Amino acid sequence: MNLEINNKNLYLLLPGKVSAVSAIYAEQNHCSILEAMRKFYASSVYQKLQVEETKFWQLGAVALYEIWQSE
Repeated sequence: MNLEINNKNLYLLLPGKVSAVSAIYAEQNHCSILEAMRKFYASSVYQKLQVEETKFWQLGAVALYEIWQSE
């Protein structure tokens, strides 16, 4: 079984990460999950999350949220 994360299978991790970060954003900013997801998908953090080489996929939701909010 191949457990290596690469650009071909990274997409499998993204929905969980997006959902978790969006939930934090929605709670902190009193908006819907859908609005939070739209904003996160448009962010530079999401762009970096899609690229295996950045290793952003290794970060948890709180770390990703904090990076996103600091930009």
